[in-house]
Amino acid sequence: MERPKDLSINAPVAIVIIILFHLVGLVGFSIPSTRLLFLQLVPWHLLLMLVVITLSHKNITSRFGLFVLLMFLLGFIAEWIGVHKGWLFGNYSYGSTLGYKLFVIPLMIGVNWFLLIYAVGVTMQRSRLKSTSFRVLTGAIILVALDVLIEPVAIKFDYWHWSNNAIPLKNYICWFFVSAVMLYIFELFNFKKQSIAAPVLLATEFVFFGALNLIVLL
Repeated sequence: MERPKDLSINAPVAIVIIILFHLVGLVGFSIPSTRLLFLQLVPWHLLLMLVVITLSHKNITSRFGLFVLLMFLLGFIAEWIGVHKGWLFGNYSYGSTLGYKLFVIPLMIGVNWFLLIYAVGVTMQRSRLKSTSFRVLTGAIILVALDVLIEPVAIKFDYWHWSNNAIPLKNYICWFFVSAVMLYIFELFNFKKQSIAAPVLLATEFVFFGALNLIVLL
């Protein structure tokens, strides 16, 4: 009986895919005539990043699968609470860009939470910070900084919308605490040191949304 083929991809291949598709997306978003097409591709882009990051993980096991599922569910539940109860983030609702919705929450938002938590978690794992608490708190601050860049773009491109078009301070406070909880869970899984692909994804997200703020919104 043949052994299943190893579907993992090495870091250089993952990095090329991550940077290339974000660069193409940046160009597509920046050109008005192609913007609608690229907005429709956003869910597929997130799925591609999910595949790339998953296959670049060293030692893919059921334990890693459990982590992916847990991050997806926790992120989805946090957003459900935010939209339906208003206890987290503030008063907001989702547009059509992130694709298919369940209970008016895009399924891709769970994928996005996994990608962000994993990318920051691995970045902190590869840092010189020895303290778990410092890694978690620093990682949560990084995610809040990224959200500052994401919010204007998300509003412009119908990812989600805030009541009165005002982003509340509560959003960033809740982002910090939700991120910290999920990053602490990442630490509990104690994955062995992972490749640089995830930190590259994080850096690319900063460049992508930062550039969009300059190109499209100014």
